Amino acid sequence: MKSSLHTETCHPAPSASSDHQTMLGTPSLNSYEFWDASGQIPYNMTNDYMFRAVLQSNNKVLRGLICSLLHLSEQKVLSVEIINPIILGEAVTDKEFRLDINVNLNNHTLINLEMQIANKLNWRERSVMYLCRSFDHLSHGQNYSEAKSAIHIGFLDYTLFKERPEFYASYKLINVKNHQKYSDNLTLNVVDLSRIDLATEEDKHYHIHEWALLFKSTTWEEIKMLASKDEYLQEASETIFRMSADDLVRKRCRDREEYYQDLRNYERKIEQDRLEHEQDIRNYERKIEQDRLEHEQDIRNYERKIEQNRLEHEQDIRGYEQQIEQDRLEHEQAIAEKDALIRQLLAENEALKKRET
Repeated sequence: MKSSLHTETCHPAPSASSDHQTMLGTPSLNSYEFWDASGQIPYNMTNDYMFRAVLQSNNKVLRGLICSLLHLSEQKVLSVEIINPIILGEAVTDKEFRLDINVNLNNHTLINLEMQIANKLNWRERSVMYLCRSFDHLSHGQNYSEAKSAIHIGFLDYTLFKERPEFYASYKLINVKNHQKYSDNLTLNVVDLSRIDLATEEDKHYHIHEWALLFKSTTWEEIKMLASKDEYLQEASETIFRMSADDLVRKRCRDREEYYQDLRNYERKIEQDRLEHEQDIRNYERKIEQDRLEHEQDIRNYERKIEQNRLEHEQDIRGYEQQIEQDRLEHEQAIAEKDALIRQLLAENEALKKRET
């Protein structure tokens, strides 16, 4: 879903020629130096400071970008005002200061633009929080109907939902059963700069993929090719060139690169620690499993030993019972023999008595 403000884009149809001389208007004298530029770009617009510098220093570029993202015609855009400007080039002591851009569109809609190349794993919660902060701006006593719509647009250089990648996604409050829209006042858009290949025909119609390609460009040759598409991309390209020539802006961009490099190093260390921790857990689990198997083997051995002892004990009992039975039989045999001998002696004695009488 795209914003309800969407109509026709303010971008003119792209020219079939890539020659910058075919663009609308003739390049100004101070733009010729840009068209002669070649080689690597010091910092492109994925650098959040360059992103801020270009959009803050050139309202036309900001207007063109918003027109593309929200599918607006230029006639629909009466005013585009940055309400949280910074002093470009001024030293920043806190490297984690926010460079997102808050824009008041037509004094009716509040837009938050943010470039985020590092995956801090908190984007969904963070973007929702920023969106709600933008919307929650009424002063005491104001009517709720006076609340301005809020739109958060994040440019991410990574895929937010890996199971369902999308180049340009838009989220709103809807009924989860029938998809009935609850309100147009809150919209959250995400541009995945790492998946420009997934740009739809609609995205291409509104030149959003070209803005993404511009942000990701690493050489002046790439930028000049995009600049030849239309006046907004040309304006943005020349502004990147102008900002790149500013020593203070370039220094602030370098500071941000160092910050993100430190952040990436920290994330790699966290990832390394996580992998080591997971390996330790796997080793511990294997040790537990090994101990469990050994314990079960010991139990089986103990049970076999008990069973063996039981069988031996039963065998001993049977042997003892057989011995008792044998002794009983022998005892009875001896008694029987003695009884027979006694009876014989008695008989002989009786016979002897009879002869004497």
